[in-house]
Amino acid sequence: MASSEAELRRERAAEPEGPTFFGHPRGLATLFMTELWERFSFYGMRSLLVLFLAVPVSEGGIGLDPVTAASVYSVYNSMIYMLAIPGGWIADRVWGARRAVLVGGLVIMGGHFALAVPLSAAFWLGLALISLGTGLLKPNVSAIVGQLYHEDDPRRDGGFTVFYMAINLGSFFAPLVIGTVGQKVSWHLGFSLAGIGMGLGLLQYVLGRRHLGAAGLTPGRPAPEAERRRVLRLSALWGAAAVALFALDAALGRFSVHQVVNVLGVVGVALPVWYFTRLRRDRELAEVERTRLSAFMWFFIASAVFWMIYDQSGSTLSQFANTKTDRTVFGFSFPSSWFNSVNPLFIILLAPLFAWAWQWLTLRGRNPSTPVKFATALLLIGASFGLMGLASLAASGGTLVSPFWLVGVYFVQTVAELCLSPVGLSLTTKLAPAKYVSQMLGLWFLATATGDAVAGWTTQLQKAVSADAYFYLQGGLAALCGVAFYLAAGRIRRLMGSVN
Repeated sequence: MASSEAELRRERAAEPEGPTFFGHPRGLATLFMTELWERFSFYGMRSLLVLFLAVPVSEGGIGLDPVTAASVYSVYNSMIYMLAIPGGWIADRVWGARRAVLVGGLVIMGGHFALAVPLSAAFWLGLALISLGTGLLKPNVSAIVGQLYHEDDPRRDGGFTVFYMAINLGSFFAPLVIGTVGQKVSWHLGFSLAGIGMGLGLLQYVLGRRHLGAAGLTPGRPAPEAERRRVLRLSALWGAAAVALFALDAALGRFSVHQVVNVLGVVGVALPVWYFTRLRRDRELAEVERTRLSAFMWFFIASAVFWMIYDQSGSTLSQFANTKTDRTVFGFSFPSSWFNSVNPLFIILLAPLFAWAWQWLTLRGRNPSTPVKFATALLLIGASFGLMGLASLAASGGTLVSPFWLVGVYFVQTVAELCLSPVGLSLTTKLAPAKYVSQMLGLWFLATATGDAVAGWTTQLQKAVSADAYFYLQGGLAALCGVAFYLAAGRIRRLMGSVN
């Protein structure tokens, strides 16, 4: 089974002849630009989201209190990554990754343009469409990147690092453009720019798809027609049940945003437990594949804790930037949404250095194992919230703190991210059974959904404890998890087998 898995990966990694992209398959350029524009649209809208949710209705916003706005933001992020699981299934069993990316992009674009309509119902519809579309696009564009390479191609990790740069180029420019227009001109015009960005990404994706060869062209294991009908029927049944329950609550006058937060929090924790159980019970998997799944569970938990803290950069930290940070430097004032560009800027500067460092250490036999890199990421993300606790103390009494507090926090978080995120993407494609590549990438993104779902709960702590205690509690939890992961590194490496 192990050898047939390797053969299948080689057959599906079809690199066409011709020019390369910085020494990588030419198709990487197409996927690079697709991801760049999709992230431009996503992070541009995200830089406005929590602020727009908290703006009073009289000023054109939704009018939620800041804590509830942060919870809604976490729920939205959770939904995006939770839907990566059915998005991966559709690619693996029905459409293939390439078609899933195209359809997902079209749905995302429609969602952004719905946000541009100044109606409350259109806003919530837009968030739902963006969630659905991103669930289709996000795991599958990464799966196509993995299929451009043979399993043993030494360029593979480097290719994911180059691809990761696209994410951060798009997310760097997005707040500067969309954030500025949204905060200074019109919220809805900013959302329109996000839709235009996604449209540009789709245009070059269609024009450049000839460079992808056979990667992502067909589903890895097409589902029989009976299975497709069964899944469609069950999905419709569960969807209708959820809508009916929420509609009943609304009719009784008991519906609230907090109910949605609580329900998705439970789903975000229960779904990965069910999914891991389902994968491990697949009798077609070889023993080595089951063992690798056990290793992946460790990385999933670490990733969920990491993203629980990291993704608050767009909610809790954005609100801190908007209300407690001095945004004037050398006489120049700037919108609070610009802080969302600090992290991708650091990644653009540091990612090549990290890629070179990993390669340099590998040549000398001193490259840290993936478990050690994850442990380091957890310790650093915990330290970043420790630093935020100090910033909150400095902001007590209504004092506006220096913007360099947040810059320092984002720097620490960036170093942590580079130890975990691009490494985790590459690791997932290597640990995944051949028949579940797209679904495993969906599972990797589900870790973010789980972290964000839990964050929807933890943000409510801001009503019960001081701001500095809020940051210290979560930072301490992440640091403890980092220590535990470091102590378990040897066991995890044994479960990984030949994968590093």
